[in-house]
Amino acid sequence: MQFRYIGKTGLRVSPICLGTMTFGTQTPDEKVAFEIMDKAYDAGVNFFDTAELYPVPPSAKLAGITEEIVGRWLKTKPRESIILATKVAGAANGWFVPPVRHGLTAIDSFHIERAVEGSLKRLGTDYIDLYQMHWPDTIVPIEESLKAFDRLVKSGKVRYIGTSNDTAYGTSKALMTSEFKGYARFESIQNNFSLLNRRFLDELAVLCEKEQISLLPYSPLAGGVLSGKYNQTNNTTGRFATYVQSKNARQRAMAQRFLNDKTLVSTQKYLKIAHDAGLDPVTMAIAWSKQFSFVASTIIGATQSAQLDASLAAMDLELSQEVLDACDKVHQEILYPMG
Repeated sequence: MQFRYIGKTGLRVSPICLGTMTFGTQTPDEKVAFEIMDKAYDAGVNFFDTAELYPVPPSAKLAGITEEIVGRWLKTKPRESIILATKVAGAANGWFVPPVRHGLTAIDSFHIERAVEGSLKRLGTDYIDLYQMHWPDTIVPIEESLKAFDRLVKSGKVRYIGTSNDTAYGTSKALMTSEFKGYARFESIQNNFSLLNRRFLDELAVLCEKEQISLLPYSPLAGGVLSGKYNQTNNTTGRFATYVQSKNARQRAMAQRFLNDKTLVSTQKYLKIAHDAGLDPVTMAIAWSKQFSFVASTIIGATQSAQLDASLAAMDLELSQEVLDACDKVHQEILYPMG
């Protein structure tokens, strides 16, 4: 297996990372979550990603359960064989109001320190390999955020830090601040990236290349759309099928962003490319996301262990130039708002 380094760090990770955002819901429960993590670990995955906010969809009742499950599983493995990533919930003034700390979250010293102590306790470990800001804070100055993160690194509770759902401006401002203040810098960025969402291939990609920051793509299947399940007639399973009917406006908007006439047409074309190349469409989509030099590890997910087979098949797969060109042609023919 070709291990890769995250940013300028000593974190040597598998090209596939297992995301855990569904662990702790009824599907999967803890038993199945253990089966999924065991299967990924046995296949060579050494990188696991979670968050204080998980499972998704977030709720005050369930927040933190995912980290507890990961923590109990972690005790069954040598701790230093795992690269463990988690996140502090983003600011309440941003993406949405997180159901932790009474919805008053901010990326300031108080919340960062409270969050990391909670995560360490739930995960049952004395250090976190990669601690990430789940999304930016538009109010608290990045100087204060980075100063707090830097203290965690100096204390040994956190080895390295990263950002997520960030912009080119936000990431470059953070890098500049770290350089001038002498603080630990963001070594990674975890953003949405897939065949159906190529927005990262603009200034962010250039920034990552020039500054040696690693992208950790999440949702390489565009929320499951690229598996082709939504192209099946009357499919009512899957997260977006539920979101379409949701009373939550944010969930409906997310579903519409990924699940619309144009993305379904594109997906149908991607399914044919995969079929003609003798590939599972899931394997092709994940392999596509990890082909870029600025990508360290692509984050996959599963609700049952059997779902891992197609994802793990992408671990060492390099797509042919013919397949890559065919995928690019689809993107050029059918453009949609998310790029």
